[in-house]
Amino acid sequence: MRVGVDLMSIGELERLRARRWFDDYAFAPVELAAAEGLSEERGREFLAGRFAAKEAVLKVFRMGLFQGVAPREIVVARASSGAPEVTLEGAARTAADAAGVRGVDVSITHKGDLVVAVAAAWS
Repeated sequence: MRVGVDLMSIGELERLRARRWFDDYAFAPVELAAAEGLSEERGREFLAGRFAAKEAVLKVFRMGLFQGVAPREIVVARASSGAPEVTLEGAARTAADAAGVRGVDVSITHKGDLVVAVAAAWS
Protein backbone atom coordinates (compact mmCIF):
# COMPACT_ATOMS: atom_id res chain seq x y z
CA MET A 1 0.00 0.00 0.00
CA ARG A 2 1.12 3.56 -0.71
CA VAL A 3 -0.13 6.75 0.93
CA GLY A 4 0.06 10.38 -0.21
CA VAL A 5 -1.09 13.50 1.68
CA ASP A 6 -1.56 17.09 0.57
CA LEU A 7 -2.54 20.25 2.44
CA MET A 8 -3.53 23.49 0.77
CA SER A 9 -5.34 26.68 1.55
CA ILE A 10 -8.31 27.79 -0.50
CA GLY A 11 -6.53 31.13 -0.97
CA GLU A 12 -3.56 29.34 -2.54
CA LEU A 13 -5.85 27.72 -5.09
CA GLU A 14 -7.45 31.09 -5.85
CA ARG A 15 -4.01 32.49 -6.71
CA LEU A 16 -3.36 29.54 -9.03
CA ARG A 17 -6.77 29.86 -10.69
CA ALA A 18 -6.00 33.49 -11.56
CA ARG A 19 -3.71 32.08 -14.27
CA ARG A 20 -5.78 31.58 -17.43
CA TRP A 21 -4.31 28.17 -18.26
CA PHE A 22 -4.65 26.67 -14.79
CA ASP A 23 -8.25 25.39 -14.78
CA ASP A 24 -7.81 23.51 -18.07
CA TYR A 25 -4.53 22.01 -16.83
CA ALA A 26 -5.74 21.07 -13.36
CA PHE A 27 -9.39 20.04 -13.64
CA ALA A 28 -11.43 17.65 -15.75
CA PRO A 29 -14.57 19.12 -17.31
CA VAL A 30 -16.77 17.05 -14.96
CA GLU A 31 -15.05 18.62 -11.92
CA LEU A 32 -15.48 22.16 -13.21
CA ALA A 33 -19.13 21.48 -14.04
CA ALA A 34 -19.76 20.13 -10.53
CA ALA A 35 -18.17 23.24 -8.98
CA GLU A 36 -20.31 25.55 -11.13
CA GLY A 37 -23.43 23.99 -9.63
CA LEU A 38 -22.38 25.04 -6.12
CA SER A 39 -22.33 28.37 -4.31
CA GLU A 40 -19.21 30.44 -4.94
CA GLU A 41 -17.72 29.63 -1.52
CA ARG A 42 -18.56 25.93 -1.71
CA GLY A 43 -17.26 25.77 -5.30
CA ARG A 44 -13.87 27.14 -4.23
CA GLU A 45 -13.71 24.66 -1.35
CA PHE A 46 -14.75 21.82 -3.69
CA LEU A 47 -12.04 22.60 -6.26
CA ALA A 48 -9.38 23.08 -3.57
CA GLY A 49 -10.25 19.63 -2.24
CA ARG A 50 -10.07 18.12 -5.71
CA PHE A 51 -6.70 19.72 -6.39
CA ALA A 52 -5.29 18.56 -3.04
CA ALA A 53 -6.54 15.04 -3.83
CA LYS A 54 -4.78 15.12 -7.21
CA GLU A 55 -1.52 16.20 -5.52
CA ALA A 56 -1.90 13.37 -2.97
CA VAL A 57 -2.43 10.88 -5.81
CA LEU A 58 0.69 12.16 -7.60
CA LYS A 59 2.62 11.56 -4.37
CA VAL A 60 1.38 7.97 -4.37
CA PHE A 61 2.96 7.65 -7.83
CA ARG A 62 6.13 9.30 -6.41
CA MET A 63 5.70 12.19 -8.83
CA GLY A 64 5.13 15.90 -8.56
CA LEU A 65 3.39 18.46 -10.72
CA PHE A 66 4.87 18.99 -14.18
CA GLN A 67 6.45 15.52 -14.21
CA GLY A 68 4.39 14.03 -17.02
CA VAL A 69 0.88 13.76 -15.59
CA ALA A 70 -1.53 16.67 -15.96
CA PRO A 71 -3.73 16.85 -12.86
CA ARG A 72 -6.86 16.86 -15.09
CA GLU A 73 -5.99 13.22 -15.91
CA ILE A 74 -6.68 12.34 -12.26
CA VAL A 75 -10.44 12.76 -12.15
CA VAL A 76 -11.97 13.07 -8.68
CA ALA A 77 -15.71 12.72 -9.19
CA ARG A 78 -18.44 12.00 -6.70
CA ALA A 79 -19.67 8.43 -6.20
CA SER A 80 -23.39 7.85 -5.69
CA SER A 81 -22.63 7.64 -1.94
CA GLY A 82 -21.19 11.17 -2.05
CA ALA A 83 -17.63 9.98 -1.44
CA PRO A 84 -14.87 11.12 -3.80
CA GLU A 85 -14.06 8.56 -6.49
CA VAL A 86 -10.82 8.55 -8.49
CA THR A 87 -10.58 7.68 -12.18
CA LEU A 88 -7.18 7.68 -13.86
CA GLU A 89 -6.92 8.67 -17.52
CA GLY A 90 -4.09 8.90 -20.04
CA ALA A 91 -0.67 9.52 -18.51
CA ALA A 92 -2.10 9.09 -14.99
CA ARG A 93 -3.16 5.53 -15.83
CA THR A 94 0.28 4.90 -17.36
CA ALA A 95 2.02 6.26 -14.24
CA ALA A 96 -0.18 4.08 -12.01
CA ASP A 97 0.65 0.99 -14.07
CA ALA A 98 4.38 1.80 -13.92
CA ALA A 99 4.14 2.18 -10.13
CA GLY A 100 2.21 -1.08 -9.80
CA VAL A 101 -0.89 0.75 -8.58
CA ARG A 102 -4.20 -0.94 -9.43
CA GLY A 103 -6.52 1.47 -7.63
CA VAL A 104 -6.61 4.64 -5.57
CA ASP A 105 -9.00 5.91 -2.91
CA VAL A 106 -9.00 9.46 -1.56
CA SER A 107 -10.41 11.23 1.46
CA ILE A 108 -10.86 15.00 1.53
CA THR A 109 -11.58 17.22 4.51
CA HIS A 110 -12.02 21.00 4.93
CA LYS A 111 -11.70 23.30 7.91
CA GLY A 112 -11.72 27.05 7.56
CA ASP A 113 -9.39 27.98 4.72
CA LEU A 114 -7.56 24.63 4.78
CA VAL A 115 -8.12 21.48 2.79
CA VAL A 116 -6.41 18.14 3.42
CA ALA A 117 -6.51 15.15 1.10
CA VAL A 118 -5.17 11.65 1.68
CA ALA A 119 -4.70 9.13 -1.12
CA ALA A 120 -4.24 5.42 -0.50
CA ALA A 121 -3.26 3.12 -3.35
CA TRP A 122 -3.11 -0.62 -3.61
CA SER A 123 -1.41 -3.02 -5.98
